[in-house]
Amino acid sequence: MDWREDRIGSAARGDNPTVLSETPAGYAVIGDVQFLPGYSVLLSRNPSATALADLPRVERVQYLADVDLLATAVERACRAHDPGFRRMNIEILGNTDAFVHAHVWPRYDWEPNDLIGKPVWLYDPSRWSDPAHALDTRHDALRATIATELHELLTEEA
Repeated sequence: MDWREDRIGSAARGDNPTVLSETPAGYAVIGDVQFLPGYSVLLSRNPSATALADLPRVERVQYLADVDLLATAVERACRAHDPGFRRMNIEILGNTDAFVHAHVWPRYDWEPNDLIGKPVWLYDPSRWSDPAHALDTRHDALRATIATELHELLTEEA
């Protein structure tokens, strides 16, 4: 089975190569695509929850706190790696994948003017499948910085 078919299960088993770190409520992963470098996702540990409201309140609050930590780590890393870093977008959509996950999108000054102030989902859909934007070794340094920043934030929280 391809790890993409069970992202949460593969993360729990240690088979998901995109995992940056475990958090109390989930698995922080770097996105399969990197047309906006640093794009990351927080997967809930609970594979049966299909919506944020499915998590018990204590788990839901912890999950949202972990999203904040991941977004902070991505922001710090992207700011250090790219002078064009602009801001962070956080989205919990649930429109396609039936498991709880939050998208953490860094945004940049170098994005096209017609998209810079709009949702990432307005980018051409080919961005998600174009091999030129696939996660690969070009992203290793940024990935390592995100993981380090997240580890430091999680250590502070403990």
